[in-house]
Amino acid sequence: MKIEIWSDVACPWCYIGKRRFETALAAFPHRDSVEVQWRSYQLDPTLPDHHDGTELDYLSTRKGLAPAQVSQMFEHVAAQAKGEGLNYRFDAVVVANSFTAHRLIHLAAAHGQQDTAKERLLSDHFEHGKDIGSQDYLTALGLDLGLDAGELAELFSTDSYADAVRHDIAEARALGISGVPFFVIDRKFGLSGAQPAETFTAALEQAWQDSHPLVMVGAAEAAEAGGPDGAADASACGPDGCPV
Repeated sequence: MKIEIWSDVACPWCYIGKRRFETALAAFPHRDSVEVQWRSYQLDPTLPDHHDGTELDYLSTRKGLAPAQVSQMFEHVAAQAKGEGLNYRFDAVVVANSFTAHRLIHLAAAHGQQDTAKERLLSDHFEHGKDIGSQDYLTALGLDLGLDAGELAELFSTDSYADAVRHDIAEARALGISGVPFFVIDRKFGLSGAQPAETFTAALEQAWQDSHPLVMVGAAEAAEAGGPDGAADASACGPDGCPV
């Protein structure tokens, strides 16, 4: 079973959704048969690499909301994050374009480090005030993940993995995704937003049953035996009682 998750590292609900999904996946009996792939998405591709101003100023201007209203929103989201064991510090968030960070995630994926890269970027952005648009930060993170220094340098001297990021965003558009996080299971089931863990659990179970339907063992052999309803020797109790 394959689960694709469209997400932006600059999205606070994406980190909360990641935690809730992970809670459900950890308890899923078939979790070892589940492949998770992170897909790129940008909430604001027009942002410069470095934005002068706080997260509060940026959202107030972008959404046209009063600063007090944005502060209330921060408090609500931070409380939801705390419930998942996350310590959001919106006062320390560095506003920056996430495109190169997404390219780093694709590079990390090529070396089996995609989820670790995603986790670090989200945590560093929302909990530790790191600049996800900074070459120095992204290079240091890549080295921490064990990535090759030469490949990391290419992120800033070439457009490596830029097409992969754009492809993810184009696929999101084709699927009708207009907000993140968005979870797609086997390209059949979709979940929008940071749903409760219980909702993810129900979706995992439904998708698993859909891809692994119950097969009746011995039904063909019983039918060949000529028994009633194809079940010659298979006695069973039903609403009308039990056969003698």
